Amino acid sequence: MNYGICNLSIIPLRIEPNDASEMVSQLLFGEHFKVLEIRKNWSKIRVAFDNYEGWIDKKQYEEISEETFLIIENSKHILSADIIDFATKSDQSFLTIPMGSCLPFYNNQQLVINNTNYQYEGKIFDERLSKNSIVEIAYNFLNTPYLWGGKSPFGIDCSGFTQMVYKLCGYKLLRDASQQATQGEVLSFIEESEPGDLAFFDNNEGIITHVGIIMNDNYIIHAHGKVRIDRIDHSGIFNIDTQRHSHKLRVIKKIV
Repeated sequence: MNYGICNLSIIPLRIEPNDASEMVSQLLFGEHFKVLEIRKNWSKIRVAFDNYEGWIDKKQYEEISEETFLIIENSKHILSADIIDFATKSDQSFLTIPMGSCLPFYNNQQLVINNTNYQYEGKIFDERLSKNSIVEIAYNFLNTPYLWGGKSPFGIDCSGFTQMVYKLCGYKLLRDASQQATQGEVLSFIEESEPGDLAFFDNNEGIITHVGIIMNDNYIIHAHGKVRIDRIDHSGIFNIDTQRHSHKLRVIKKIV
């Protein structure tokens, strides 16, 4: 088994091993993974955080040892907290670091990937936040453009949004909306929900295709065109711009 870590800002995770293939997710700086299969220019990986699988370009990551992988896996995860910041190498070159990036071996504004040392002076998340913080953290992504497979403040999809918000608060969600819907406790009515709970929505075939975060007073924040705030009722999401329902409610779940 081989192992790797993302040493660039944001890289695409694709469904097939070619540049024209659909992007199903992304890796942010510092995320580690197992390498399942290697082809000429591509590696199939399983992301450690959520076991999501896909293909990444072999030129866009750095190999790490099993020992390093296990140390990172069993260490406290420290995440970048600014929308965008920089990690500076000893040669004064730097990388942009988007919110939610992992900071391996972080100590006193220093982090390390193999033999490369970085200095990161930005804010960090290093502890689990209360459920009350989930909506507050979600506001950081407001107006982020929708991007299928995206996980960053520069482009994000509905389940990438909920996963990253929960991750920043110290909680683990799976990657896709249909996977996230298998987690947590079902609530019978909207009235039972609290800010920070997740609402899931299905299509005409009954497949869950969308997710958002419940707010106070029957509002919801979700990624649809952009990360936006709309109304939610027993039917689903009521778009405040079009004055029409855009998504059909399937279930509300308490994850935290």
